[in-house]
Amino acid sequence: MKKKLSVLVIVLFVCTLALSGLGCTPAKKELEPGSNGEIILATTTSTQDSGLLEVILPDFEAQTGIAVKVVAVGTGKAMEMGKAGEADVLLVHARSQEDQFIADGYGAERFDVMYNDFVVLGPKEDPAKVKANAAADAAKAFTAIAAVPSTFVSRDDKSGTHTKELAIWKAANITPAGDWYLKTGTGMGETLTVTNEKLGYTLADRATYANMKDTITNLEIVCEGDTILNNPYGVIAVSPSINDQINADGAQAFVDWIISPETQKLIGSYEVNGNPLFIPNAAQK
Repeated sequence: MKKKLSVLVIVLFVCTLALSGLGCTPAKKELEPGSNGEIILATTTSTQDSGLLEVILPDFEAQTGIAVKVVAVGTGKAMEMGKAGEADVLLVHARSQEDQFIADGYGAERFDVMYNDFVVLGPKEDPAKVKANAAADAAKAFTAIAAVPSTFVSRDDKSGTHTKELAIWKAANITPAGDWYLKTGTGMGETLTVTNEKLGYTLADRATYANMKDTITNLEIVCEGDTILNNPYGVIAVSPSINDQINADGAQAFVDWIISPETQKLIGSYEVNGNPLFIPNAAQK
């Protein structure tokens, strides 16, 4: 009887410590998404088409109770939404445009989040012989494509990918035009589908290509590794001075969350076929 009583006392003591917070820490309670409002995240199609957002966003919603409405568009359109006060926070990848956004007062600060790189994709037959002659030189690759000319499919949507494509054409001293240069005006996923059908070349972020690789089997990487192909992503909370509809607290909560060590680890652990798609690089506050 004394032994049973002693065990009961110990159990009650442990439970008391747990409830008081002095002993075992109770499991963190997950919050219902939307219980603390909603934010609008304007981001690139690559963060959505790569599959990253559907992996990491449930963690933010569970921790904060803030629902996230994702609007996946090109970086240029995402910035326009921010300037118009139609988004609370941006996750984008066109550094010069991001810096100008901050300089113009539409956001207070930009934070590094992660990076990967762009790749030049082309048909396995590679009629422009890019793999043989320009496997690590993007400007030379574009020059070879235009010289044939071979079909090139452009997003033509003012996105970060389109901005990078134009920078490469500029580096090659070429203004692309003609029947061989196709413009989709769509996101990365749709552009890859068109390129696959047309047996053409295109510029893509590596993450979206890796996530769609099994469905665009006519394409392969023909050029990679050039420094001009670097692809950094940044997060910016939109300034609440634009209008009174901006959820400033929710946006700041998102910024703090995505650059936190825990979320950076989550981003780094996202893989497709065993390959990490993004390298986290946020500087800790």
